[in-house]
Amino acid sequence: MDAGTAYRRRWGGLAVLIICLLVLVADNTILNVALRTLSDPELGVGASQSELAWAINSYTLVFAGMLFTFGVLGDRWGRRRMITAGLAVFGAASALSAYSQSPEQLIAARAVMGFGAAMVMPQTLSIITAVFPAEERGRAIGLWSGSVGLAMAIGPSAGGLLLENFWWGSIFLVNVPFVLLGLALMYFLVPESRDEAPGRLDVPGVLLSVPGLVLLIYGIITAGERSSLAGPDVWGSLLGGVAVVALFLFHESRTENPSLDVRFFRNPRFSVAMATVMLMFFSMSGLIFFMSFYWQSVREFSPFVAGLLVLPAAVGQMLLAPLSPNLVRRFGPRAVAATGILIVCASLAFFTLLEADTPLWLILVFFFTQASAMAVVLTPSTDAIVSSVPPGKAGAASAMQNTVRQVATAMGVAVLGAVISFRYRADITPALEEAAAQEGAAAHPGDPGLHAAGESIEATMAVARSLGEAGAALVAPAKEAFLSGLHAAALVSLCCAAVGVVIVLVWMPREAGAHQAADGPRTPAPEADGQG
Repeated sequence: MDAGTAYRRRWGGLAVLIICLLVLVADNTILNVALRTLSDPELGVGASQSELAWAINSYTLVFAGMLFTFGVLGDRWGRRRMITAGLAVFGAASALSAYSQSPEQLIAARAVMGFGAAMVMPQTLSIITAVFPAEERGRAIGLWSGSVGLAMAIGPSAGGLLLENFWWGSIFLVNVPFVLLGLALMYFLVPESRDEAPGRLDVPGVLLSVPGLVLLIYGIITAGERSSLAGPDVWGSLLGGVAVVALFLFHESRTENPSLDVRFFRNPRFSVAMATVMLMFFSMSGLIFFMSFYWQSVREFSPFVAGLLVLPAAVGQMLLAPLSPNLVRRFGPRAVAATGILIVCASLAFFTLLEADTPLWLILVFFFTQASAMAVVLTPSTDAIVSSVPPGKAGAASAMQNTVRQVATAMGVAVLGAVISFRYRADITPALEEAAAQEGAAAHPGDPGLHAAGESIEATMAVARSLGEAGAALVAPAKEAFLSGLHAAALVSLCCAAVGVVIVLVWMPREAGAHQAADGPRTPAPEADGQG
């Protein structure tokens, strides 16, 4: 594809990249509404609470661990080529997930899906950076970010609809036709691009990044799952991950051809934007994840209805993400980011007061407001990250941003999950002991069955169903205990978001900086600007 053709087809190419992104993001949101079904031995694969967690975590672990590596390799070997290979792996693994016969097979297939997704994700932003001129890049990244909101809407609602009409495997099999569509359109609309002067491959840096990230994320996930740092595998993984990442950064600061040039962090636009992305995803990801249990376990909505309730948040992100570059041009990145984070803080404060009978319309209004504010903050942050580095390093910068998002998401789910679990267990234990005593059991805090029932609201509800009439008395205390934990988690999120406000106000530049010129196959034509 020549440069002129690539430029004329740039908006069509963006549509193909958005299709790729939709498939990756929607798949994870689909899985969230299917957790209850997958745990059922008759309807699903009979996965335990721990196995359900690892069906999600295996994807996250591989995805986050390989993002940086594939971002670097995509810059060298060709970004379109990497997306094509990644889509093929992701599609094949989706089919394997759909026909898994056991939780172990599902966990393994999900890990392969994460491998394919890691090949695709960083290339999408890199190609946007290479193809679009500076004056259009913010708008293109806004549409890219807004597509995440669309995936948020499609995933849960489509997942609920599929689960009500088909077997559980359909939530994975639905990925395959979209993968085939993306592959078919890729060669017609998306140009190949790469770093034309990559230098020598930083093999030690690439090799250090993988175990460092995998160990760190494994430790975070496992600590959150157990609500404890005890255990040599937990603290060993955390310490080992931090040590390897530190060694990686030391090596990158000394080598002549680094995979990640640590000098990028000297640019306030890059470093503040990266910190903002991390804090926002930490604050929001865990809370959004556990809200699915609020909808299905506290409010007792079906998976389909729970999926539909995500729509307002998705619409907010879809509407505001493309508009945020205009706000930045008019008011400046500092004012826009600080205002957006303050609105997020107000929404998090609302969730510290959430109750089982809070009016549904009020929750949806705050979801809409929260997602809109997130879009306003994250779109210019993403633009700042990929446009403040040399174009040949766009893949590494994009991968770094996505890695930070994934690490922050894992930390959010783990840390906020631990907060919820701690408060939940403390509040529900007296009710469990009373119910067990009524059944004539020798209940005490160290009882293994009692401890397992106190792990989560779903575990308690399972015990309640098994105890018959005596178990009915557990339902209300379980909901109250979960809400108590959710309030504490929202308070932690609020504090982290408040730190983000301080960082933005103190260190973020008042004015937007200049974009790096693109080096991709592009021939800007003034008369063609604004045309698809």
